[in-house]
Parts: sequence; C-alpha cells; structure tokens
Amino acid sequence: MSLVLIHPAPDSGWAGQRLDDILKRSLAGREVQTISRAEELDGLQGRRVIFALPLGDTGVNVEYTRMLARLRKESGLLAGCIGGLIVDGAGELYTKSAAAEAALALNRAGCALVGRPLVEGTGSLVNFTVQAKNLSVGLMEAYRRAASELVERVEGFAVPQKEKPEILVLHASSHHTSNTMDLWSQIRENLENRCTIREIGLRNGTLSDCSGCPYTMCLHFGEQGGCFYGGVMQDEVYPAVRTADALVLLCPNYNDALSANLTAFINRLTALFRQTRFYDKAVFAIVVSGYSGGDMVARQVVAAMNMNKSFYLPPKFALIETANAPGEALTLPGIGERLEWFARNIQNTLCLP
Repeated sequence: MSLVLIHPAPDSGWAGQRLDDILKRSLAGREVQTISRAEELDGLQGRRVIFALPLGDTGVNVEYTRMLARLRKESGLLAGCIGGLIVDGAGELYTKSAAAEAALALNRAGCALVGRPLVEGTGSLVNFTVQAKNLSVGLMEAYRRAASELVERVEGFAVPQKEKPEILVLHASSHHTSNTMDLWSQIRENLENRCTIREIGLRNGTLSDCSGCPYTMCLHFGEQGGCFYGGVMQDEVYPAVRTADALVLLCPNYNDALSANLTAFINRLTALFRQTRFYDKAVFAIVVSGYSGGDMVARQVVAAMNMNKSFYLPPKFALIETANAPGEALTLPGIGERLEWFARNIQNTLCLP
C-alpha cells in the first residue's frame, strides 16, 4: 500500500522549495499518494502517513488551517493510521508549536505517532547543528537524513503487544481530592485483569527537578543507570520505566501547564534517555482541567514525551475532561462510557488479541 503524504499547499509568498527538496529525497523510490487539500482527507484509514507542513515566517498556512478543522471535527478521519511530521519554516519561530498542534489533532483523529515523530527545519537550520557535527555533514544534509530516517521508521513501525503488558502510572495528586485520580481508579478496574499495573506518586518533597548538569556528567550517570541527584527517580522511577510497556501520566491542569513534579520527572528522565530510547513504549495521559485548557496540557505531553523523549503516541492517547469540585469528574454526563472506551483503547493498544 502506498505511503500517504499530507502536504498542505503553501501560501503564496512562501513557496516551500526547501521542503520539496527534502520530500523528494526522503520519498524517492516509493509509491506515494499526495493530499494537498482539506477536502481530499477521506478514505485514508489504516495508512502510513507523513504530514509535511510548509510554514512562512508568520507560522501560518491557510490550507493547513482548513485541514486542522477537519482533523479536529472528524474523530475517525485517520483511524488506524501511523504517522510522522516534517515541519519547515521560513523563520526561527512557530515550527515546533505548529508541530505540537498538528500532532495532537492527528492523534485525536485516530493516528498513532512513532516516537520522535517530528523532523523540524527552522529558517536557519541551526537546530541541526549537533546532528550535522555528529554526522560530519552540512546542516541541509543532516535535515535530509533525518527526514529519510523518519520515513523509514513510519513505514516499519509495529505496535508492540504482549499477553500481560506492564503499565507504569505516575501522578502527584491526592487520592482524596483529585478528580484525575478518581478517573484513573475507574479505568484501572477495567485493566487489572489484562495488565500489570504499578503506581508511583511524585508528591512534594520526593522529587528534585533537573539542575542542568553538564552533558558529560549526565551521560556518565545515565550510563550507570542513575542520576547525580539520586532519590526516587533513580531508586524507583528509572527501573520502573525500563520495564514498563506504557506510561500513564495523570495530569491535572495547573495554570495551563503540567504539574511541577511531572515536569521534574520529564526533565530528570533525560539521564535515562542518554543511554536508551523509548520507541517501543507508549505514553497515555488523563488530563483534567478545572475550567478549560486541557488541550494545552495534552500538547505539552505530546511535545515532551513523544517528540522529545521518543515514547510512541497511541491513537487518542489522552482522555481530556473538565471538572472543578472534588468528585465532580465522576458525575460528568457520559463519563462512564468514555472511561470504558479509554480503558479499552489502552488494552487494545498494549495487549495481544
């Protein structure tokens, strides 16, 4: 079956020739179906997808906006797809934020994303400085190679499944007052027969944030399986992450951001990331906002855990709800059906049929 290239037509004034060169190189020798208009996004279920987005210096692409509207509105538009993204910009801003926005929309339309699904070309390509140095090539060649490698991973990715997968649940909430914990408790009941589940609480006082050790020091401790600052990350979290098949992050919305302790966990995960990649591990999230903004928190999880730390993103990876008073989440209209569906989604992703 041919690869699908979703390539929103660039706006006038930004021709996107550099992205065309990247795509020509990375897709050479392949049968490719190209989609350039929003009205063409039909009948793509179950395909391998590269979403290639050309942005001008304003970070705006009108045809992409039309596609985004369909992705957000039609939840099954890309059901069963597996994909990655290439975002190319004329300036230094907007490429990564546009990528996170597009990734969440693709995922909520049913598309899984491979770990580290983003190849990003800023105007100067300075973001490829390290890769170019490591490969002993120029910035443009590093960009080309990254895109080619992404296409190969999208084509070859298969979701790992096991008879009884291990799930690691991380939270920093109180069992007594947290709507997020209430929702997870109901989901857990539907998973315990098929999955091994471990929960680790990262409450105040148990986790120090990353202090930005020099790269060589972080690498040294990572190779030893630890971190200079030790503590719960080294003693409990690192070993649990190594053996887990999936992480479930419980994410109450704190000021339109992840909680400080979950952010610290992601930052401290860098030491372990120095010695290994997490391409075969899934990440799920349960996000509860008191008023609004759940999509912002979900997008942060996508950017940090999927785009940066290389966990793959299963389709519809996040349950996003709005509830304020303690206990309110379990009284939301239709919440029982959504909780059952989300538990099935986790189970169907991780468990052998």
